[in-house]
Amino acid sequence: MSKQNRFVKDMTQGTPWKLLLQFAVPLFIGNIFQQLYNMVDSVVVGKFVSSNALGAIGTTGSLHFFFFSLVGGLSVGIGIIVAQFFGAEEEEKVKDTIGNAIWIIGAASIAMALIGFFAARPVLVLLQTDPVILNDAVAYLKVTSIGICCMGLYNGVSSILRALGDSKTPLFFLIFASIVNVILDFVFVLAFGWGVIGVGIATAFAQFLSAVTCIIYAYYSNTYFKLKKRNFKLKGSIARKSLRLGVPVALQNSLISFSLIVLQAIVNSYGAQFTTAFTVVSRIETLVQQPFMSLGAAVSTYTGQNLGAGRIKRVVKGFNSANVINTAFAVVIIAVFWIFTPQIVSIFGDNPKVIKYAVDGLRITSCFYLFLGLIYPTRNVLNGAGDAVFSLLTGIVECIGRVGFAYPLTLIPFMGSYGVFYATGLTWFLNGIFSLIRYKRGKWKTIHLVKMQTETAGQKSEASDKSAIE
Repeated sequence: MSKQNRFVKDMTQGTPWKLLLQFAVPLFIGNIFQQLYNMVDSVVVGKFVSSNALGAIGTTGSLHFFFFSLVGGLSVGIGIIVAQFFGAEEEEKVKDTIGNAIWIIGAASIAMALIGFFAARPVLVLLQTDPVILNDAVAYLKVTSIGICCMGLYNGVSSILRALGDSKTPLFFLIFASIVNVILDFVFVLAFGWGVIGVGIATAFAQFLSAVTCIIYAYYSNTYFKLKKRNFKLKGSIARKSLRLGVPVALQNSLISFSLIVLQAIVNSYGAQFTTAFTVVSRIETLVQQPFMSLGAAVSTYTGQNLGAGRIKRVVKGFNSANVINTAFAVVIIAVFWIFTPQIVSIFGDNPKVIKYAVDGLRITSCFYLFLGLIYPTRNVLNGAGDAVFSLLTGIVECIGRVGFAYPLTLIPFMGSYGVFYATGLTWFLNGIFSLIRYKRGKWKTIHLVKMQTETAGQKSEASDKSAIE
């Protein structure tokens, strides 16, 4: 490994659980700082603007996720291809994939940013957003939609770096951007009085900063980003693989976000206070999911590299290790939430009714965290293997779960509005079980996205495998 590529990690050798944790910890820290954007937005708006303004930010979350889903899906697909080419030791094809990614992700980011900007008001009106928070919600969604261009660039580069086993480089610049975002939140809201628009501008600028700095550093510090003119030439095989893997993931994300939009519409029908409480629960649970997501991303890279090298048994070992870690974390966090929920929720404001809704909702959904923890390793083994059909199927399952459960559960007398929280938990249960069944069927073992240059490139010594997992 060259000095320039000191953060690049070959995950086809070494103890699986150690590799996964070494990869996941920097990613987890980065995700926490990334969520700090949203957390600080919520705290600043809730404390220094109004609870209605906080509800306005919360009601746009699922829509923003929907507009970004195509870009996020393509980033995942490209990352899978890079990981498998890296595992197969195809350096030139890694570079070709990176060059093609610039065109693919760039075009998708611009398109979705424009759609999000111009569709903001019509969609929010269609979702019956409370008139009290409508104008703030529209303004915030328009500003953050523009930021999709920057999010796309950052996610594309960081997805490629993670595919190469490097989860540290994106972390450095994300932390810097997060600090800038926090400072600008206070400046734009407290000093300039810009309200939710100021929070949106701070977030968009922080995303721009993280994207630009990460790209510049990656170019100068990683030889895989030293591209030549030929690497930028669009290649049909790479574009087709990127779309074949990325579009199903994008559709998965779109279906998930659609189900969240439907859920948000039901939440909105219960008024601004319940919408605010739902926003608080969503913000907290986004943080809870970060360890699961970080380990899942580690599993995806680990799977891609090892399948590229032809090491299926190592993938199984890594999957089992990830599930043990996630189960332990889920048990601990459930206990914490049942004991300290009121104190946690009160960070976001002091409205008694909002606090009661949020405390009850968080305790309901926490009962399903074991299934939430199961989803991420399973989904990412299958995604890392290139099981494109699964990505679409899991999106359908999640959509059916939320859309099918949410409204009927709210009609049950003893549930009422809390039915939306039960719907979320039951959706995690369905998706976890479905993903596990798909994994157990083993189809992912027969998918071959890349061809090894030589037999030995994909058949490293069995003795090395055994020593690495003992």
